[in-house]
Amino acid sequence: MNTRFYNAKILTLDENDKFDIIAGELWVKGNEIIYLGDGSDVSNVCTGDEIIVWDIEKDCYGNLLMPGFKNAHTHTPMTFLRSYADDLPLQRWLNESIFPREAKLQEEESYWLYILGVMEYLTSGITSNFDMYFYQGMNAKAAVDVGFRSVFTSGLNNFSESLERVEEDYLRTTEMDDLVSYIIGFHAEYTTSKELMEGIAGLAQKYKSPVYTHNSETALEVKECIDRWGMTPTALTDSLGMYEYGGGGYHVVHMSDEDFEIFKKRGLYAVTNPGSNTKLASGIAPIKRYLDEGIPLALGTDGPASNNCLDMFREMFLMTGLAKLRENDAAVVDAENVLLAATAGGARAMGIEDCDRLAVGKKADIIMIDLQQPNMQPENHILKNIVYSGSKQNVAMTMVDGKILYERGVYNIGFDPKEIYAKANSIIRRIDGQM
Repeated sequence: MNTRFYNAKILTLDENDKFDIIAGELWVKGNEIIYLGDGSDVSNVCTGDEIIVWDIEKDCYGNLLMPGFKNAHTHTPMTFLRSYADDLPLQRWLNESIFPREAKLQEEESYWLYILGVMEYLTSGITSNFDMYFYQGMNAKAAVDVGFRSVFTSGLNNFSESLERVEEDYLRTTEMDDLVSYIIGFHAEYTTSKELMEGIAGLAQKYKSPVYTHNSETALEVKECIDRWGMTPTALTDSLGMYEYGGGGYHVVHMSDEDFEIFKKRGLYAVTNPGSNTKLASGIAPIKRYLDEGIPLALGTDGPASNNCLDMFREMFLMTGLAKLRENDAAVVDAENVLLAATAGGARAMGIEDCDRLAVGKKADIIMIDLQQPNMQPENHILKNIVYSGSKQNVAMTMVDGKILYERGVYNIGFDPKEIYAKANSIIRRIDGQM
């Protein structure tokens, strides 16, 4: 599939992570960007007798092409528990409502729930996700079947899966398709024995993989870890040799000075999830300090049971808004820092640098932002409009790997949305009937 976008504004990112917007064209051949510019030098692309036959030529009417958002932490199949167990603190939410129903989930059901989550990602301009859940082989199949880019990690804990299953998922996923990959991980210190954590460290060293886990999400989590081990979750996991090849933590709200030093030393990513942290009253992550200390940031929605929507626009606004409240300073964490975390930062945390920005040779994971709507006007500062006033209504198109999967309310994923909705509703009804 060859696609030519013209009459577009195009968001670029240079090697110093500085954004710019140019006017012109963007060409996609197969799944790769082959031209980006003002159109005056397109003859350099086709040499000799080469002729590109366009399958699609799309007039952008002055709208913005930009890299898709990278949802750097989520639990996609938890769509079946959306709005099911709200208004509870984290530990009660998990132990009383979530874990008992997850135990009833069947492997084949995860397939349909994953597709439902992908549909929502597409409407929010998300072109890839970093997913932690059970049945990752089935979830990877769902991602490949609809053409969505996904990076997987394990939700290993004392009550589900095994080290053998983690290794099996790692090997199977990395060989399955270019759209899917796998990074070693586990659920959290408070749900996982030291023996299992040591096993995760061993797998990470065996396969030279980064490691990701829920880390310091709540003050109680940190206190109980210190009571058990005399160390914070960050210090404990580092002491087990988990981060020889990098990695990071999800949430990372309640961090000590030592934790910051470990993150800097190991080059770890701080993946912030402000929507979920707000809803579960977990706290506000120290985003300004991460930026000040040069710790790389990525942004994620967390799962649809704790957020409850998979909307990167809301996450971007909360990331900066909550940071300003925390620091009592309206100048901190500007829109460009946030947009970087939501795009290139996420791609780098997920190990998919080949689609971190729009440039020749990069994968064609592209979204179109409709600027011809009231919330995008006037165009005083398009980047700030995206972060501060943008919403899912502005996502006109989502392309993944050179294929348009969503455009103005229409999905091109090989499934009828009504079928997916019916499957999701039948799954939660079945599980409720067994409780």
